[in-house]
Amino acid sequence: MDLFKKCFEYTAVKEAKSDGYYPYFIPFSGGDDTVMIYNGAPKIMIGSNNYLGLTHHPKVIEAAERALHEYGTGRTGSRFLNGTLDIHEAFEKELAEFVGKEAALIFSTGYLVNLGVISALLGRTDAVVIDKLDHASIVDGCLLSGAIVHRYRHNDMADLEKTLASIPEKSGKLVVVDGIFSMEGDIAKLPEICPTVQKYGARLMVDDAHSLGVLGPNGDGTAAHFGLTSRVDLIMGTFSKSFGAVGGFIAGNADVVDYIKHNSRAMIFTASLPHRVGAGLRAALQISQSGPERRQKLSEIGNYMRKEYRGMGFDTSTSETPVIPIVIGDNMKTFTFWKQLFNEGVYTNAVVSPAVPGNSSRLRTSYIATHRQEQLDFVLEKFRKIGKELAII
Repeated sequence: MDLFKKCFEYTAVKEAKSDGYYPYFIPFSGGDDTVMIYNGAPKIMIGSNNYLGLTHHPKVIEAAERALHEYGTGRTGSRFLNGTLDIHEAFEKELAEFVGKEAALIFSTGYLVNLGVISALLGRTDAVVIDKLDHASIVDGCLLSGAIVHRYRHNDMADLEKTLASIPEKSGKLVVVDGIFSMEGDIAKLPEICPTVQKYGARLMVDDAHSLGVLGPNGDGTAAHFGLTSRVDLIMGTFSKSFGAVGGFIAGNADVVDYIKHNSRAMIFTASLPHRVGAGLRAALQISQSGPERRQKLSEIGNYMRKEYRGMGFDTSTSETPVIPIVIGDNMKTFTFWKQLFNEGVYTNAVVSPAVPGNSSRLRTSYIATHRQEQLDFVLEKFRKIGKELAII
């Protein structure tokens, strides 16, 4: 058997490209936060996670440029050895203070945070409990750990308790949930999750990838949003969403963070976050904390778009944030809707099974605080037009 046989027989992508319905790896050539350029044509971007619109902020770019000239292009090594700089440690202190924890640790990507933290903390005699709609990086971290994995129905608190009750008391237990679920746009029920986790002697980790900058009094995430920071053991965050770059971090008890720092293979064997990125991120954090205006605008936009979509008759699932899915159901109809939107000047994300459960394929829309009203209304006009043409509404 030739190992590559499956590769040669993998024709779905070629067929989709040939038919003109391939919606992935689109090579944009420029633009700004809300408009990207493809083959010289502008596309209004409603598929980005750049929630606060900071990727082109002049203070962020200026900070990154200064660091580039001061430190060069990279450290060419891991944090464990030669890759730690003063700005890494300064940023970690700022992040810990930001989310209300004793310590924080930066990773080079958000994926590596979940992979490295979960696999470092859990072993084969431990149990990990996750929501069925948790992000793939959480699932992969669980699999790498070798722990016994339990999955409960999405945001179903009775099923969570039933699952925890089934685990032997002698097992170490970690519950991991998304703060904002990236494909549904709804929020984890932390006010119910926290007492249930505590009742069964488990620890709780919240993935705030889509929550930082969006939820909380200061954009400080899901736990702060509910006033439950002290009852969440570990807070994970990414820099590729509201902070507009790349990377991620874990924050929690100083001893726990130190253990992860010295036992996480994803930390030890990965090159450190480029300092020019770190410098830009520190500026982005300062901007996000300078006032609530961007968060408030983002919330207003999300509420407006969700109301308009629902008023037209679209299914927006359980969304309650600026992440708004338009559930279509059929894979091919989803691709067709995506393509027609793209041709009309709107870019969003086509998400089909198995990335989401069967019969729930969707267009995942997400919004930026810097979207202008005329852009939003243009998008709504196109959704209404194509939705009617395809008999979705």
